[in-house]
Amino acid sequence: MDRTKSASRTASPEANSKSESSASRIPVQPLYSAADLGDWDHDRDLGYPGQFPYTRGVQPTMYRGRLWTMRQYAGMGDAEESNKRYKYLLAHGTTGLSVAFDLPTQIGLDSDHVLAMGEVGKVGVAIDSIEDMERLFHGIDLTKISTSMTINATAAILLALYVAVAKRQKMDIRRLSGTVQNDVLKEYIARGTYIYPPQQAMRIVTDVFAWTNENVPEWNTISISGYHMREAGSTAVQEVAFTLGNGIAYVEAAIRAGLDIDKFAPRLSFFFNAHNNFLEEISKFRAARRMWAKIMRDKFGAKNPKSWMLRFHAQTAGSTLTAQQPENNIVRTAIQAMAAVLGGTQSLHTNSFDEALALPTEASARIALRTQQVIAFESGAPNTVDPFAGSYYIESLTNEIEKKSFAYLEKIEAMGGMLKAIERGYVQQEIQNAAYEYQQAVDREEAIVVGVNRFQLNQEHAVPIQQIDAALESKQVERVKALRAKRDAGVWKSAISCVEEAARSQENLMPRILAAVEASATVGEISDAMRKVYGEYRETVVI
Repeated sequence: MDRTKSASRTASPEANSKSESSASRIPVQPLYSAADLGDWDHDRDLGYPGQFPYTRGVQPTMYRGRLWTMRQYAGMGDAEESNKRYKYLLAHGTTGLSVAFDLPTQIGLDSDHVLAMGEVGKVGVAIDSIEDMERLFHGIDLTKISTSMTINATAAILLALYVAVAKRQKMDIRRLSGTVQNDVLKEYIARGTYIYPPQQAMRIVTDVFAWTNENVPEWNTISISGYHMREAGSTAVQEVAFTLGNGIAYVEAAIRAGLDIDKFAPRLSFFFNAHNNFLEEISKFRAARRMWAKIMRDKFGAKNPKSWMLRFHAQTAGSTLTAQQPENNIVRTAIQAMAAVLGGTQSLHTNSFDEALALPTEASARIALRTQQVIAFESGAPNTVDPFAGSYYIESLTNEIEKKSFAYLEKIEAMGGMLKAIERGYVQQEIQNAAYEYQQAVDREEAIVVGVNRFQLNQEHAVPIQQIDAALESKQVERVKALRAKRDAGVWKSAISCVEEAARSQENLMPRILAAVEASATVGEISDAMRKVYGEYRETVVI
């Protein structure tokens, strides 16, 4: 008798009486055995860490060789205030910086633009010029840290500013390391900080690929992001499918632009959400790695094993943080962070417990960082690679996520690819449907949110929150005006004209943008030069 096969079917009647499913609505049985893996094959589907298909991780030793980079996403007010926070985090053990930019910077508006009023420095740091970028990293050796910049539509400009600051400090820019998010497709899907139409935006992305590969070889040229789609309400399956779908679109665009896949693909990176459903999240990361390895090797024919590797940053789920009983968010973040670590992340940001209320305070940011440090140095989780490998449930769930994600990708390919699917509103509609279904489940108390629809308190106590000085906006506006008054107008005008000319031609934009920021052109002025050529995108409304 096959005891393992029979064991999965002999659970108690009580255990079988309730139907359960994962957050992605994948049915969950009360007990799993080898029978649930079907034709699962160890060598084909699992293998070993550092080997195709990378289910178990992209490095042979994973955290035994090197811990993940502990990043803390931060930025508030002006560059000087953010610089203080960065130095505070570095002093407390952060090993990589992650820059949050304010909304005007993200959409290519200077701080003195009429539409920027009231938004300057509110959700991140205001960066208008090379002087602001110098203030942001004052006293920090850019060759000794890894910097991630969460910026998309204006990614090329902010990367140029970072490189220009390093050049002013007489640093070798080939030693710079970090990531620029540079993922515009997910902006059309879920986030909204786009500027140009998709085709023109993709041209800027591939220009960054080409220039960075030649000039800043240790820099990750894109962070293909599922995080924001998950924040908008997608399931784990949709997060994997749509993120890899965007990745396919970028690879195709780069190949059309004449780039060698085995030169640019090793510098692609990904950005995923670490959500609440602990075991599903671990399985999600494993499935995404295996899928990307197959896509790059089998679909695109990449030969370099580094082109097959899905390297990713994870951030705990901001959308799960609650304003009610905010201390509960510390527990949520710890669970999510552990899932990211057990899923094999290369880099991790942990949210602060007060982020449902305001930007984090120093104290809450320290607790978030300490969460990572406790996992790293006290939990024992990093001591062995992929400790869940071989679990009947984990392997079954990994398989199901892969199968359902590939089904989405096949549907998207039939539509003509990711750009067509986005233009039709298909991806947006799928995410909206998932978000609506989840909210209905919360309203019906089928999905429990502790402290919100169950286990509430009659009276909440106040939590100290971060306050942004309202005077910082006027100070930043004056800085922009002062910069314009003192710069060499002739050099500036020539540099801006060269950006516009490059946009009209097939010339790579990055050298012209770099020259413009070195001539003290602002983010808004460079964006406007490209707006003249490309226009602005108007979204497809999905109801």
